[in-house]
Amino acid sequence: MSDSVGATGYSRAIDEILSPNSLKVLQKRYLRKDESGNPVEAPSDLFIRVAENIASAEATWGATPAEVSEVAHDFYELMTSLDFLPNSPTLMNAGRELQQLSACFVLPVDDSMESIFGAVRDTALIHKSGGGTGFSFSRLRPAGDSVRSTQGVSSGPVSFMRVFNQATEAVKQGGTRRGANMGVLRVDHPDILDFIKCKADGDFANFNISVALTEEFMEAVKAGQSYNLYNPRTREVSGQLFAPDVYDLIVEMAWATGDPGIIFIDRINRDNPTPHLGEIESTNPCGEQPLLPYEACNLGSINLSRMVRITESGADVDWDRLGDVVHRAVRFLDDVIEVNNYPLPEIDALARGNRKIGLGVMGWADMLIKLGIAYDSDEGVSLGQKIMGFIDAEAKSASRKLAEVRGSFPNFEGSIYDTPEGTPMRNATVTTIAPTGTLSIIANCSSGVEPLFAVSYVRTVMDNDRLIEVNPLFEEIAVKRGFYSRELMALIAEHGSVHDLDEVPEDVRRVFVTAHDIAPEWHIRMQAAFQKHCDNAVSKTVNFSNEATTEDVRHVYDLAYALGVKGVTIYRDGSKAGQVLSTGKTAKTGEAAPDVSGPVRPGELEPRERPSITQGRTEKIQTGCGNLYVTVNWDEYGMCEVFTQMGKSGGCAASQSEALSRMISVSLRAGVDPEALVKHLRGIRCPSPSWAEGGKVLSCADAVGIVMEHAIQFMSTGQAATVVSKNTDALDNLSGACPECGGSLEHESGCAVCRSCGFSKCS
Repeated sequence: MSDSVGATGYSRAIDEILSPNSLKVLQKRYLRKDESGNPVEAPSDLFIRVAENIASAEATWGATPAEVSEVAHDFYELMTSLDFLPNSPTLMNAGRELQQLSACFVLPVDDSMESIFGAVRDTALIHKSGGGTGFSFSRLRPAGDSVRSTQGVSSGPVSFMRVFNQATEAVKQGGTRRGANMGVLRVDHPDILDFIKCKADGDFANFNISVALTEEFMEAVKAGQSYNLYNPRTREVSGQLFAPDVYDLIVEMAWATGDPGIIFIDRINRDNPTPHLGEIESTNPCGEQPLLPYEACNLGSINLSRMVRITESGADVDWDRLGDVVHRAVRFLDDVIEVNNYPLPEIDALARGNRKIGLGVMGWADMLIKLGIAYDSDEGVSLGQKIMGFIDAEAKSASRKLAEVRGSFPNFEGSIYDTPEGTPMRNATVTTIAPTGTLSIIANCSSGVEPLFAVSYVRTVMDNDRLIEVNPLFEEIAVKRGFYSRELMALIAEHGSVHDLDEVPEDVRRVFVTAHDIAPEWHIRMQAAFQKHCDNAVSKTVNFSNEATTEDVRHVYDLAYALGVKGVTIYRDGSKAGQVLSTGKTAKTGEAAPDVSGPVRPGELEPRERPSITQGRTEKIQTGCGNLYVTVNWDEYGMCEVFTQMGKSGGCAASQSEALSRMISVSLRAGVDPEALVKHLRGIRCPSPSWAEGGKVLSCADAVGIVMEHAIQFMSTGQAATVVSKNTDALDNLSGACPECGGSLEHESGCAVCRSCGFSKCS
């Protein structure tokens, strides 16, 4: 790798100030690589590449080469100070072959095969370029409805969603990010009940889903009344549902699986800046960016942890610095639109026509800590509203100033800004609070407007070394105030929180609250504070403990509606990752297998031959990879073999399951106790767990263990359970396993993020 800082006159060597984890994430996901996968640029080179590419847009409005160079240096300083970072596709692709710089898109899905499969094709192109996609399936006729052209019946929105899900599975975004989708269905669609439940069995691993709630529906919930369903083909009333029952089902499924989320679609459209161009039907995959069909948005985030001024008299918000960063960031994001290579001509036209940008924040929890303010406090909520109000006002001011030179966005006429007293606006929207998973790792700050996820945690690295990672602000305070010790840090890592640790001073405990220390109501109150001054929406996850009830979730949804937020995502601890499932002890069956007691030397133990006739049972079990058919056979000595067949999906999941079953079969015929094998299989996790009756299936390996467990019971009693047993005394408090490094996933801002390797589902 080269370092071109000195050669080109850029003053800041970013490589020297990045944290080790920031460097690791940049090297793994962002730096340009050769054909062998080795980085060929240093972090400094990356930021120079991005700065110069984005600044080249200035020539469009008559800037000289010297002026373009000056702007490039300013953009470089803006990013390398870690005051501001654009969204990941901009960092990855600016100045490279793709040149696709947007993170979020919404595509239309009309009620025809041409539109549906055209959208599938467009989705693949967008995912390949590094973007995420949102869809509303509300225009599709319901399942069972007539199809005049074929004299047949429609399969409905949920069925067609499977096509999008499978297409996403086949495409990896630009070699660095996997596709993420948002599926939305209006609550007044006739298939709404099937949609609400569609993720209960582990399907749609590549989708977040949200129900679009209408004002009519919410009023019916409050009044305890039924509401109308409308067939989108005929636009006529096709039935009614009792609103409180539907609301209860949404709550119960969100409690159980984390999906669906909810968006208040009428509220979103009241803030639609260009209503003359159509209605907003969907958002991007994390819920924070409502967009018209074929619209895109460019996002970026200000690091609030760096907007604090420390003086002898204390700490305060550095309003002058914050205002300066806002104006420079708006210019940066408007320039991104100009040099962006959009994946479809329809997107290009609408993105340039509306010129939407989404300036948001990260490091909010860090700012509160530096100011000595608790996240879950009236003071914290009040400051959040003040901060976002300032950012929104300054961003609009910056957009108006750009419009004086560059002109208003082309679709200005007919927009909400087109009034007699209105002033020119360069951008139809300017503010969005997006997830900042990997960006906040690069900037070494907290994510979005979320509280801290943990004060300290254990990171497992190569050779199974366990390293204790401590929040740098906490470590600094602990050292300064004299209560730091490695033993205390290890204890905190074990707990994740300092909430109940008397070794930590009470005032420090009050400030260093984590996501699970905070009552859910404070999550919503903070989200509402930022939403009050945000053009688009706020990506935020309301975290619940595993013991939370459906009533707790319902209360949060009610509060969200009352406080004016545009959408809600909740996560109950353990609901996605699954719980530690018990294996249970069952009686041994059949005659004793060949004696293998005593020490066994390598090469000494051989499996017995497979008998020519066996008996057994086959069980279908739902996994995150699809339906898995597991056959367990036995002979006069006991269990002797396992076969697996992976539905229609095939691929690696099928081949790996076949390899697993062969190894199990060899082990069984060598005399290994089936219960010992079950013990090792049960509890193995993959990133896509699935619901089965009575519990969760954590992986294909876990599924095989479950079926073997059922077979052991059947061989002993002649009856077999067909449900997944649960150990309610041992709950898994992790948020799931990272699919790349196996580390813990944090569910925040409507997304899943690994702090160990930088994996992010959607940012």
